[in-house]
Amino acid sequence: MAEQKRLLLIYPDFLEEEKFNRKKLGNYSEGLASISAVLKQGGHDVQLYHQLYMPDRKEFIEKVKSFEPDAIGFSMRTTAVPFVTEMAGWLDDELPEIPVGVGGYHAILVPEECIKIDGIDMVIVGEGEYPWLDYMNDLRDGVKRTDIESIFFKTENGEIIKNPVRPLIEDLDTLPFPDFDLFDFENLDRSKNFTAMVMLSRGCLFSCTYCGNSQFRNIYPNKQKYCRFRSPEKAIELLELLLKKYPFIKFIEFRDAIFNMYKEWFYEFMPMYIEKIHLPFNCNLRFDVLDEEMVKMLKDGGCYMIDIGLENGNEEFRRKYLHRNMKNDHMIQVSKWFRKYKITALTYNIVGLPYETLELSLETVKLNAKLDVDKVIPNIFYPYPMTILERTAREGGFIDDSVDPNDPVQLRMPQYPKYDILYMAYNFNKLVKKYKAIYALPEEKAKKKEAKLDKKITSKHYPRKLIYQMAKFKEDTFIFAKRTLKKVSPKLFIFLKNKTMKEVKQ
Repeated sequence: MAEQKRLLLIYPDFLEEEKFNRKKLGNYSEGLASISAVLKQGGHDVQLYHQLYMPDRKEFIEKVKSFEPDAIGFSMRTTAVPFVTEMAGWLDDELPEIPVGVGGYHAILVPEECIKIDGIDMVIVGEGEYPWLDYMNDLRDGVKRTDIESIFFKTENGEIIKNPVRPLIEDLDTLPFPDFDLFDFENLDRSKNFTAMVMLSRGCLFSCTYCGNSQFRNIYPNKQKYCRFRSPEKAIELLELLLKKYPFIKFIEFRDAIFNMYKEWFYEFMPMYIEKIHLPFNCNLRFDVLDEEMVKMLKDGGCYMIDIGLENGNEEFRRKYLHRNMKNDHMIQVSKWFRKYKITALTYNIVGLPYETLELSLETVKLNAKLDVDKVIPNIFYPYPMTILERTAREGGFIDDSVDPNDPVQLRMPQYPKYDILYMAYNFNKLVKKYKAIYALPEEKAKKKEAKLDKKITSKHYPRKLIYQMAKFKEDTFIFAKRTLKKVSPKLFIFLKNKTMKEVKQ
């Protein structure tokens, strides 16, 4: 029998602002754990270089050598491109005999761009489990092929070979369970507050313009099968295995794109979860596929918090530019169900969208206030490559390629200046609270106060840049304190988290 081969997966698990922070905790990656499980099932060895900060050249090369890999695979998101590019160059200089591949969301969106990076020999386009297995089998057997489906190859003379993308894995039950042991699971960020991240599905039914899912779907020949769940029975088995391996887990964080995507699956899975698992959990939902019965079952199953995309508060803008066809009235009704069943609601919002204005962002603030949600997350729009909204922004002349890729505001829009976007992002929560207080007043008084606050915020004389800078300093201080507490005293962190949740519900 041929000797097994070793694949080293490199996971740059940090952001630009964290790249020198050697004390941060890492995150679980379902994709890497699944690739590892398939390769180990196929008789190969897989190791993980879980990068929590950006190493220098010497440290990086020494660390890679210590794994003694036969091949290397980078996981590359868009914001990690500069880091991967630099590290691939180091490998090309010092370990050119080791083949290097990249996979992940960015590689799927722009494989032609990725294959041109110096030091990158191949790009995995699509699901990575079986392309990597085929490649490692060839490596083990001493075969050198460049016709493996779902892999773009770069030959020694620089020729690019683009192979067709293989069909996606339609039945997730055929996959082995993720290799949780690939990670230092007990010391992951979520583990420190006794939480496990779990994914029971792949893909999404919807095609929001800011998200890469519509582009990911289109690369596969069987794209109509893009959205898939493990069967309820296998999903429960996976959870039981996870809890057996790590009995300290007390909370589940389902990271599926939309947990309630298929009602039939949901209503079959939830009674089994209630009977066999019944741990408190949070999940991602979508407003327009929710009804009261579903919210009640979530509560019965132990759901303590939901994450849900609101994105923009103006129905017409949301429909035209985001392709999210949901009504504000229904969103308000859904939020009432969350409060009725005492489930904490967290909304995701985007500011700085193409063609957006300060006034439109204020509508998003106001809708959050009307929903009376418990928590809000404002994100500044990032034009991810090949997405519909990236193309919209580029066609509108809002993308300046000279802008630093790590600048928090990527678009340059005359009607919505950079520091107005930053003001809105960093003061979003405070503004939601102010409008909540206004909407609690008698109707006539509320209308007057709302108009007065609107005028103040949007005035050209209002010092939005200074207010942003003060808010950023305060938020950075809070985040530092929170991360320190989670690392030093996770039990106290959980106690305070639970206490805050109880206060929210009172």
